[in-house]
Amino acid sequence: MNTICRSAHSVRHQFVEADGVRVFYREAGKPDAPVLLLLHGFPSSSHQFRNLIPLLADRFRLIAPDLPGFGFTEVPSERNYNYSFDALAHTLGAFVDALGLTRYAMYVFDYGAPTGLRLAVAHPERVSGFISQNGNAYLEGLGDAWAPVRAYWADPSAANRQVVHDAMLHLEGTRWQYLHGVADPTQVAPESYTLDALLLERPGNKDIQLDLILDYATNLERYPEFQAFLRNSQVPALIIWGRHDPFFIPPGAEAFRKDKPNAVVELLDTGHFALETHVEHIAARIREVIGSAAA
Repeated sequence: MNTICRSAHSVRHQFVEADGVRVFYREAGKPDAPVLLLLHGFPSSSHQFRNLIPLLADRFRLIAPDLPGFGFTEVPSERNYNYSFDALAHTLGAFVDALGLTRYAMYVFDYGAPTGLRLAVAHPERVSGFISQNGNAYLEGLGDAWAPVRAYWADPSAANRQVVHDAMLHLEGTRWQYLHGVADPTQVAPESYTLDALLLERPGNKDIQLDLILDYATNLERYPEFQAFLRNSQVPALIIWGRHDPFFIPPGAEAFRKDKPNAVVELLDTGHFALETHVEHIAARIREVIGSAAA
């Protein structure tokens, strides 16, 4: 009989049923290690953590799910899923419960921030540490790149929906998000933005993304709740930000100090997808700021 040996550092690619959804997730690390929950953003998936996970698997049990509408998570048509941030957070909560996770540090990025912070507000006692990498929770953090989206929020007409579609939901728009503000674009693996763009092309997915972009306005309404969690929580926080991100600008990183004065805030010379260029540095900072307190 052939036996396959897997070390604790090996990344496992798995599915679990949660909230009527077949959630795909990546996992590595020992089962009894402190959990680090990795929450991706638009238009990516858990694939964005592919290089971070092996760097931390000796210290944490790392779990990175694909949210509904992203990556390889499967939402049955009969589920009649309502694509909103409340729904994403509800599914995330069911996912966490399905895995029996009762304590975890949280790494949030982009869409992962309002999704994860909803979960944190619902269960603050579970959170052992907080990392935001270009994951916004303050009005100060919204850059000028939001202009067409703000117009869509104000008037969700077919014309404004089409403007957002034409600006963002294609390969060049995705590639721009990855490369804008990056000093050396050769550091960014082309499969990153190519995979994201390919998955956007699945039947019906662009309408899902446009629904979520419209619903993003609800996150701004929840910012006071998110800020209250940050203010009341005593867990360590690392706010590490690509300073050239056109969507979530540096004032959004600095704003975390208002509610967590002891947060470590660091701006990196890169863009939105900072893990593509600074993964080793970010991993080291997670160890330094979160590692000892994550249990």
